Amino acid sequence: MLVSAQSVRGETGSGGPESPTPQDAGPSGRVPRLWAGWSPPRWALTLLAAGVLVGLVRVFLVQTFVIPSGSMEPGLHVGDRVVVSRLDYRFGQVDHGDVVVFDGEGVFAPPNPPPSALSRLGDSVAHALGTPVGETAYVKRVIGVAGDRVACCDDRGRVTVNGHPLDEPYVYPGDQPSAMTFNQVVPPGRLWVMGDHRSSSADSRDHLGDPGGGMVPVDQVVGRVVAVWWPWNRATGVGRVDPGASTSSLSTPASSSDPPARALRHEVEATP
Repeated sequence: MLVSAQSVRGETGSGGPESPTPQDAGPSGRVPRLWAGWSPPRWALTLLAAGVLVGLVRVFLVQTFVIPSGSMEPGLHVGDRVVVSRLDYRFGQVDHGDVVVFDGEGVFAPPNPPPSALSRLGDSVAHALGTPVGETAYVKRVIGVAGDRVACCDDRGRVTVNGHPLDEPYVYPGDQPSAMTFNQVVPPGRLWVMGDHRSSSADSRDHLGDPGGGMVPVDQVVGRVVAVWWPWNRATGVGRVDPGASTSSLSTPASSSDPPARALRHEVEATP
């Protein structure tokens, strides 16, 4: 919850705090300030405590990110500031239809060399202000979880999970559910993810030939997108969306006797 702090001036008889009077002034005639007399060690301790508090919130509760591309339109727009909950997956599991932020290093992006101390400091400041998604952090929607067979497309052009077609109202208007054909089984501990703006999203489909086959490790998921908090005129919650198939049908694992997975060539604009 955001709280806007503002000063309040008291009024006679209101019972509230009164404004300083000349009688409150010291020998110099100045009204003492609240922070008067604070020593450098006290300032340092206060700043340290604030930093620790922010760090704990980010590690255990929520984190903010900035959306840099249109790959999740129409739900998330370029420049949106989103709140990502870390709590959801500490006490639950990643589910179909969740919009998640994940670390794509080694999956959607090549591994980075070890950062310097200065680089880590800069990253920490960026995270505190709201990390842009798209460097090694990505935002996509979960379509398949471990054991699912995800494929496209059925005779009506729909993505299927374990043979059941998905109803996807979140897909960008005018886009096909997928312009490419694929047929993949999601390995244990992995996720199949796709952007809502299917014609402008580089997702699991584009990384089938990479190590890991475009599947995101569950332990690289940062959390679930729960809200857009900026700009104010777009502030809204981001709920879980039922992809259209029943939970029981989506959780039916693919049979080992199914035909081998394969993918066809396609053309998709590469955006995070």
